Amino acid sequence: MGIPALRSGCLLLLAALCPAAPPANMVVEGVPAVPAALVSELAPYMDLGGASFRGWHATRREAIVTTRIGDATHLHLMSAPLANRLPLTRGTEPVRSGWMQPRGTLLLYSADVGGSENFQLYLTDTADAKKSPERLTDGKSRNIEACWSKDGQRLAFSTNRRNGKDSDIVVIETAAPHAEKVVLTGTSSGWSPVEWSDDGKLLLLRQSMGQEESRIWTLEWATGKRTQITPKSSRHYFAQMAFGENSRAVFALSNFESDFLTPIRIDLTTGAIRTIGGQAKWDGEELAVSADGQRLAVSLNVEGFSELHCWEIPSGKELPAPKIKTGVLTNILFRPGSHELGFTLNSEESASDAWTADLDTGAVTRWTNRTRKAKKEIPVPDPQIARVRSFDGLSIPALVYYPDARKFPGKRPSLMIFHGGPEGQSRPGYRGSFHYYLNELGVALVYPNIRGSTGYGRRYMSLDDSVKRGDALKDVAAILDWVRRSERLDASRVAAYGGSYGGFMSLACLTNYADRFCCGVDNVGIANFVTFLRDTSDYRRNARRVEYGDERKPEVRAFLEEISPANHADQIRAPLLIVQGKNDPRVPVTEAERMRDAVRAKGGTVWYVMATDEGHGFSKKGNVDYQFEATVLFLQAHLLK
Repeated sequence: MGIPALRSGCLLLLAALCPAAPPANMVVEGVPAVPAALVSELAPYMDLGGASFRGWHATRREAIVTTRIGDATHLHLMSAPLANRLPLTRGTEPVRSGWMQPRGTLLLYSADVGGSENFQLYLTDTADAKKSPERLTDGKSRNIEACWSKDGQRLAFSTNRRNGKDSDIVVIETAAPHAEKVVLTGTSSGWSPVEWSDDGKLLLLRQSMGQEESRIWTLEWATGKRTQITPKSSRHYFAQMAFGENSRAVFALSNFESDFLTPIRIDLTTGAIRTIGGQAKWDGEELAVSADGQRLAVSLNVEGFSELHCWEIPSGKELPAPKIKTGVLTNILFRPGSHELGFTLNSEESASDAWTADLDTGAVTRWTNRTRKAKKEIPVPDPQIARVRSFDGLSIPALVYYPDARKFPGKRPSLMIFHGGPEGQSRPGYRGSFHYYLNELGVALVYPNIRGSTGYGRRYMSLDDSVKRGDALKDVAAILDWVRRSERLDASRVAAYGGSYGGFMSLACLTNYADRFCCGVDNVGIANFVTFLRDTSDYRRNARRVEYGDERKPEVRAFLEEISPANHADQIRAPLLIVQGKNDPRVPVTEAERMRDAVRAKGGTVWYVMATDEGHGFSKKGNVDYQFEATVLFLQAHLLK
C-alpha cells in the first residue's frame, strides 16, 4: 500500500472513531460527545428528502417547487413532471415561498435571516439568470402576505415597519422606481391582503383577531374606501378566502352557522352567505378557485387525512374529485388558464412531494420524487387512531405508530409527541428520521391531539382557552392511563416531546406527572406564560393573549403563573433536553434559559442545545442533524436505560 492510500485509510479510521463535534454556531451544555458510530447508524435516516409545491409559472405548464440546496431550502422551476429542477434562488438562508408575476417573468419571494421571521420581499427575473435579485423592503421590518394584481403591475403586502407592532397594507408598483402607497394604516397586527379583484380596483383583506374571530373586507385601494363583507353582529372565523365569479363573490372557509370550517359563498352585492356542500362533519383546511371562476376545490380534514372535494361554480354542483392517494394535502393552487390543481402531498410511504390533479380529466401527476433511497431498507408502518375518554367524557384522538412486534416483542417504551400551536394538529404522514425510533430502538410514537387541537371543530379547539388550559393537561392523564392498559406499551418508560406549545406541554408533563414520565424534550417551548407574553414579539402579543389569557388581569395572571413549568422546577425529577434558537421571535431564548436555570437550581439534569443562527425551530441541515443526534443520545440514556 502506498503512502497516500495509507494516509487516506488512517483518516477514514479516525473519522469512524472520533466523536462528532457540534456545529460551530451551537451552544451545547451537558450533552455528551456524539459517538461516530451513532452518527453512522443514523445516516440512513438523515436527509430523507422531500419537496413542496409552491406555485405555477404564469404562462407555461411549469411548476415552482422547493427542495434543499446544500444547507437550506430554495425555490426551483420544473419544466415538466419529474424533469430537472432549475434553481431560482440561492444562499445560506432558506426560501420557502414565491409567486410568479401574472403575464410576466418576475418572481416575488420572501426570506429572513437566522430565523428572525422579519421577512423581506425580493424580485428576481427568471428570464435573466445573471441579474441579481432586488430587495423591495427595508431590510429590518416584517413584510408578509404579498400578492400580485391580476395584470402583474402592482403588489400588495402587509408590513409592521411603522412601529414594529401594527400591520399596514402597502401597494407598490412593480416597475422601478417602485412607487408605493400605504392604503391601510392598521391598529393591530392582524391585517393582511389576500387577493386582487379581476379589474384591479379592489383588494380582498383579512382582519384576524385570533383563532376565534376574523373578518373579511374589500378595499378600494385608490380611494381607501373599506367595506366589511362578513356579518357585523356576531363573531365567526373566516379563512382561505378568494374572489370568484368575476369578483362578484368571495369563497371562504368559515364556522358560520356550523361548528366546523365549511365552504361558503358571500355575495358582494347583497352580503348573503350560502353554505356549499351541505352540513359539514369535518373541518375544511384549504380552498382554491380556478382563474376562470368555474371550479372550487376544497380539502377536508377527515380524522387527520385529507379528502379533496370539487364543485362547479356558480351552480354549486359537486363534481367527482380525482383519486389521490391517502395523505395530507397542502398548498393547493390552480394553474392559470386551466382546471389543473397543484399541491403538496405527504403520505405515510414517502416524504412530501409536488403533485397535480386535473379536475376535468381526473389525471393525477407526480412532479417530484424526492424521497431518498437509503442504503438500508426503512420499514414504514401505518398509524392506528386511538380514541381515549378524558375526565369529562370527551373523546381524545391520538395517532399511534408501533414498532415491529416480531423484532421488538413485549411491551415497548413510547415517545409521546405534542404538536405546537396550540391551534395545531398531529396528522398522518411520513415520519422521516423518527422512523429510527421505531425501527432501530423499538420505541412507539404516540401523537395525542388533546383538546385545543384543530381539525375537530371550533368547540373542540376552544376547550383549552385561557383558564381552561388545565383541562388539556388532564387529557394527558387519560392518555397515560390508556398506555398503562395497553398490551404493547410499557407505562414505566414514557418520554414527553414537543415543540413550541408542544414544548410547554412536554415541560408540563414533567411537572404535573413527575412519576409517569422518565424524561422530556422541550423544543422552543414556553416556560412561563407571563414572561413569554411580556417578551414575545410585539406583533404577536395580543393574538397570544386571546389564546392563553391576558396576563394584565390579576386573576388570569395568577392562573398563568400557577401552570407555568418554570415555577415548579422543584417537581421535575426526570432529565430534560432543551433545544432553542437564539433568534426566535415567538418564544424568546430567555424562556429556554429560564427553564434551564430553574431546573439546575433544584439539582435537576438538563442538556441544553442552542443555535445562534436559528429561530423558532431548526431549519439548516447541520443544525437539524445535530439536534437529532443529541435527541437520540438523550433518549438512549434516559428512556431506554
